[in-house]
Amino acid sequence: MPSLLAAAEPPPFDILYRDAASPFLLTCDHAANRIPRALGTLGLPPSELERHIAWDIGAAAVTRGLAARLNCTAILQNYSRLVIDCNRPPGVASSIPVRSENTDIPGNIDISPDQAEARRAEIFAPYHAAIATLLDARAAAGRATVLITMHSFTPVYDGVARPMHAAMLYNRDARLAHALLAELRNDPARIIADNEPYHVSDETDYAVPVHGEKRGLAHVEIEIRQDLITTPGGQQDWVDRLAEALPAAGKKILLF
Repeated sequence: MPSLLAAAEPPPFDILYRDAASPFLLTCDHAANRIPRALGTLGLPPSELERHIAWDIGAAAVTRGLAARLNCTAILQNYSRLVIDCNRPPGVASSIPVRSENTDIPGNIDISPDQAEARRAEIFAPYHAAIATLLDARAAAGRATVLITMHSFTPVYDGVARPMHAAMLYNRDARLAHALLAELRNDPARIIADNEPYHVSDETDYAVPVHGEKRGLAHVEIEIRQDLITTPGGQQDWVDRLAEALPAAGKKILLF
């Protein structure tokens, strides 16, 4: 089976501050809108690849800034969610979507099993193996880990406005999400949602169920509205807010 990624292309992920001392570990599953050269543009015009369908706008910048502020390790995935979604179980319809929102993805229609496997093997699998390796090493060293998965969402979806500024998502374990909600809601000007506009499940998510719940780690998926983090100023605002709220929430539930 021919390789999907050329030798000169970026690796599937970047790791920041690998040996940082903080218990927080940040992941960003939809950090980039890059398409492997072998796939062209998946049949889409450049304007479509700048939209939310291709990546979580602003999430990578907030992740990088927060990792620096908290002195914590972060891992960011380097290819578009349209190639393969690294927060979906492989094989589900949304893993390699043929349609996203109201947009058809021509390059994902009728791909062969070998083509789908190349995307899983060269992008999805190495990224999640790297997360597992980091978590295994921390466990072996007796280090506590608090898993934070970083995302962003659109202010309007399918004609419906989303007034919340950010949201804390979870599935079976709400400890950290609820503590973080309480901290962020101290600012009455901010609308912080509880498990909306999305919620975590085994069928629609991968990072939290696999890396968080199965390992028994405290965790939360943080969603920030994209229009609030499209500029350096907006990104810094949320870095500042989360850099204060996350340690406070962790201490509140006796994580450290």
